[in-house]
Amino acid sequence: MQNHTEKAALLVMDMQNGIVSRFAENKEVLLPIQKALASARKHNIPVIFVRVGFSEGYPEVSPRNKAFTSIANQGGMTTSDKATQIHELFKPQENEPVVTKYRFSAFTGSTLELILRSRQIDSLILSGISTSGVVLSTLREAADKDFSLTVLSDACIDGDPEVHRVLTEKVFPRQADVLTVDSWINTLS
Repeated sequence: MQNHTEKAALLVMDMQNGIVSRFAENKEVLLPIQKALASARKHNIPVIFVRVGFSEGYPEVSPRNKAFTSIANQGGMTTSDKATQIHELFKPQENEPVVTKYRFSAFTGSTLELILRSRQIDSLILSGISTSGVVLSTLREAADKDFSLTVLSDACIDGDPEVHRVLTEKVFPRQADVLTVDSWINTLS
């Protein structure tokens, strides 16, 4: 693995109240994400937060989209809703952008690629909830866009541990370096 810290960014994806709250009873699973965030800041690696949220009235949600139609029917998850704000455990600093996406991939409908290109970032370090949602979709799209990719396996969480294992051990290594947070931090020294 090459060290791309000068052109890298850490993506902290879907660490918003409505999603992180599912893991409130076991905050220990969130510690690797906090550690990755602290290390990126220490090593001056840009941090970009990504959240999912919708406009009032859900004009971005197609009735053919199963996942997001259920959100629109239940209400909430609008960009001003508390559920879409970044959780206090991961509070963005003043210079860290918060990008809003409208689908699973961090790129879809967001300004992420514009921010990355304007900062000449060509390497992404991925973390987020869920491994089978935002991480998988973002990894696939980023790989197609020719970004160098690292997935922090213990800074990704999925409701299904077996799905997480299969993705991080068998699927992701085809397109990304898959490291633990500690292993990644060791590459920064």
